[in-house]
Amino acid sequence: MTAPLLEVLVKPPGPAFAVAFDHPPHGFLRRVDLDEARREHDALVETLEGLGTRVHRLETETEDPDLVYVFDPLLIADGGAIPLRPGKPNRAGEPDVLEAWTRSRGIPTLGRIVAPGTLEGGDTFWLRPDLLCIGRTLRTNDAGAHQLAAIVGGDARIFDVPYWKGPAELVHLLSVISPVADDVAVVFLPLLPVGLHELLLELGYRLVEVPEEEYSTLGCNVLAVRPGVVVTATGNDVTRSRLESVGVEVHAVPLREVGENGSGGVTCLTRPVLRA
Repeated sequence: MTAPLLEVLVKPPGPAFAVAFDHPPHGFLRRVDLDEARREHDALVETLEGLGTRVHRLETETEDPDLVYVFDPLLIADGGAIPLRPGKPNRAGEPDVLEAWTRSRGIPTLGRIVAPGTLEGGDTFWLRPDLLCIGRTLRTNDAGAHQLAAIVGGDARIFDVPYWKGPAELVHLLSVISPVADDVAVVFLPLLPVGLHELLLELGYRLVEVPEEEYSTLGCNVLAVRPGVVVTATGNDVTRSRLESVGVEVHAVPLREVGENGSGGVTCLTRPVLRA
């Protein structure tokens, strides 16, 4: 999650994203300003490219606005891709779309999550190259978590994520933690699983705490492009100051329309394809 980010996949917002608010189950906060969403997305791409990352754009259009949040349908592991099985009904077709893209680039499929398992990428992160953390949540069930652990092999840890406010304000594991360097992680402590907190301390991590007032504005959703260099959403000044105080270089981009409106941050908007 923190090694140099060489290649990343993104999906620019399109017609489906523009009308997302018209369909309440999608969970968007307000009617979408598509032009602004596109400007913000372009700024994110420009920032990533400026930091040395090659950005691929997914050109496939579907009726699913959440396809913009390309982190969730698929996981990249050593040796290939793993199409997941999102627990949100409208996202059921996304793994096939992402797998078609990875196959077209010569990336093999290592395995996939199948029924009755459900699993979303936002409930997974690599804490170490050989240590995968999986969150059991309202979108990732026990069957899905254990399927993924078996596909990946090695050290895979499963943590229960708090129910909090339920499906209407879903908490992914990556809603409450973002590793940003080999020994630094951004965390929202009130929702962090106790077992994960213990693991972080055992491994010697320094924890940068996100204040409650910046949780809803994506303060905890931080993308590392290399150890100690990150991209975040603007407007989270306390979190940014705390990151900079431990030596992290912060590049902030506006994401109110393309990110916050659909409850997705920088990490959600990007699917890392290759890290060094």
